[in-house]
Amino acid sequence: MRRWMQDDDAPRQAPWMNTYADMVTLLLCFFVLLFSMSVIEIEKFQSVMSSLQGALGILDGGTIPSPEGPMPDSFDPGDLVAQLLMQEMAQMTELQHAIEEELKGSGLSDKVAVSLEERGVVIRFADTVLFDIGQDTLRPESREVLLKVGEIIKNIDNPVRIEGHTDNWPINTPQFPSNWELSTARATRVVRFLIEEAGIDPRQLQAAGYGEYHPIDSNLTAEGRRRNRRVDIVILRPSLSSAEPNQ
Repeated sequence: MRRWMQDDDAPRQAPWMNTYADMVTLLLCFFVLLFSMSVIEIEKFQSVMSSLQGALGILDGGTIPSPEGPMPDSFDPGDLVAQLLMQEMAQMTELQHAIEEELKGSGLSDKVAVSLEERGVVIRFADTVLFDIGQDTLRPESREVLLKVGEIIKNIDNPVRIEGHTDNWPINTPQFPSNWELSTARATRVVRFLIEEAGIDPRQLQAAGYGEYHPIDSNLTAEGRRRNRRVDIVILRPSLSSAEPNQ
């Protein structure tokens, strides 16, 4: 009887404490998970910054913090993205100048225009440098300039997109029912040449046909239509490669 009374009189824990303890444990796990995710994202960002430093060998003295150093107590991701864009554009500007000098030294600057856009460096071929009007067969004279461009591409790792464009004059032949087929066929033809003749890695190249829908001049004049009939080789900025399919 004495032992039974002692067990019965022992203090008991209120049932709601179990639920409360479970809730506190879940909240703790939740906040630990959030903290761990935030740390991973910062580490990933630092890794990206590290991989971009020294790209093309012109990032010495950049202003992006070194991933080995401590991160600032507070930072604006927008500022870092802007710095990344500015440094990438500086890289592409250097590449543009190098390509212009290379083409000038080869006597090809009158056949090819090189410009800098936000997406990267654009190598633009004049109207009939590569193809006759309405055709997708490369002209014999185009071989020299394409081989020279191929040598440039082989020395970089950036993805490269070959884009075919036409004017707005309709075409309707058994081979090309519309300007879509013509522009795409021209882009593909250049891609095949760069792979088979210039030895470019196929995984680095893309082909795109835009038809008449991305003009750079008016189609109301013969000169404007001549400028719109073009093939662009676009060397994309490094950060844009993340949007490309995995190799």
